Amino acid sequence: MPFPATLDKKPKVIFFTDFDGTITLKDTNDYITDNHGFGVEQRRAGNKLILDGTDSFRDGFQKMINSWQVSLTEMISILEQNIKLDPHFRNFVLWAKEHDVPIVVLSSGMVPVISALLKKLLGEDLMKDIEIIANETQLVAPDNSLDKKGGWNIKFHDESAFGHDKSLTIRPYANAIAEMPNENDRPTLLYAGDGVSDLSAARETDLLFAKAGHDLIVYCEREGIPFTTFEDWDSILEETKKIWSGEKTVRKLAEEGLKRHRTNSSSRPLPTSGTFNRKTSLSQEQRPVIQE
Repeated sequence: MPFPATLDKKPKVIFFTDFDGTITLKDTNDYITDNHGFGVEQRRAGNKLILDGTDSFRDGFQKMINSWQVSLTEMISILEQNIKLDPHFRNFVLWAKEHDVPIVVLSSGMVPVISALLKKLLGEDLMKDIEIIANETQLVAPDNSLDKKGGWNIKFHDESAFGHDKSLTIRPYANAIAEMPNENDRPTLLYAGDGVSDLSAARETDLLFAKAGHDLIVYCEREGIPFTTFEDWDSILEETKKIWSGEKTVRKLAEEGLKRHRTNSSSRPLPTSGTFNRKTSLSQEQRPVIQE
């Protein structure tokens, strides 16, 4: 259910999430690049160019796609055989459906791929209520066919350096919620991700679930973004239940998440600049560029 209809049902929580490496156990685009494109070494070299700012995520991703030696139809078939969802994601979706919590997938991948995988691995009945916002595909001359290697290409969601600036989807929600006169009607906005391309989206939400062991956590600390870590969707579900029921606030969970992350490091105070302020978003120049 797209914005603004999502808000009409007055949900307590709206959950936004990345797809590759967050809902899935493997990154779909990396898998195709490593096995049917220019390979692991060149992909990693490209990642370094993105990290140091030589390439944008958009340009780096386009280079990966240009190396793929498969049609879109073949690619989807390959991924259906080799990609698995987090085993606890299904339980999260079932709980969200029962408690009227909208799920919005925001991805730097492509809608046809995500839709096909969710339909096969989650089931059509469960995935039909999940909104998917990502890049599209387009036909390319002369073949003009999704069944031919050179007959298609990506159609980026927007003109940003990411190809899909996820914050652009969340910001209307945040702005509309901020204008609600009754605070009790204001839903909590949550986001789950694993990469720095998720940072601008997290800026627009109340709390980020950042995958443990990934660089996104370092950027969250630096930018003062409230976060808690997760290993899988079982931990996300348990924390989301506490927020939904009012048992815990996002601030409390963020404090616990930061403390947990720093267990084996020296104690430092919670970041203050920008913390717990979904309205403060990174400028295009400030946003790090890295793959999902």
